[in-house]
This record gives sequence, C-alpha cells and structure tokens, in this order.
Amino acid sequence: MRIVVDLNRCQGYAQCVFLAPDAFELHGEEALLYDPQVSDDRLERVRQAAAACPVQAILVGEEAAAGVR
Repeated sequence: MRIVVDLNRCQGYAQCVFLAPDAFELHGEEALLYDPQVSDDRLERVRQAAAACPVQAILVGEEAAAGVR
C-alpha cells in the first residue's frame, strides 16, 4: 500500500512516529522521514497514525495514489 505525507501541511507533531515507528521517523527536531510503501502487516498501524495526525497530512491507499484530500 502506498502512503504520501504532505510535508507542507505536516507540523512535526510526531503522532505518526509514536503510532507507527517502523514507517515514520523524525530526523532532527522537525523533519519527517517516511517509507512511501507500506507492507500489509504495517498497514493498520499506518492507518491509525494517519487518523491521529492533527493536521491530516497523511494520505493512505487510494487517497495517496490520487493525491486527494
């Protein structure tokens, strides 16, 4: 499954890092690094991370493919 993070929208709250540390990580204090390809075994955690994002910067699956918010 594909994910996309709108890095212009991301404010570095790092909720995604806490919920899915195998898919997201902070580099420094605010730069977010992420793996755009998520395996099926990590998908539920990534969906939880996307739902927890205070600014809804994470798109998962079909939303990510279409770039739709």
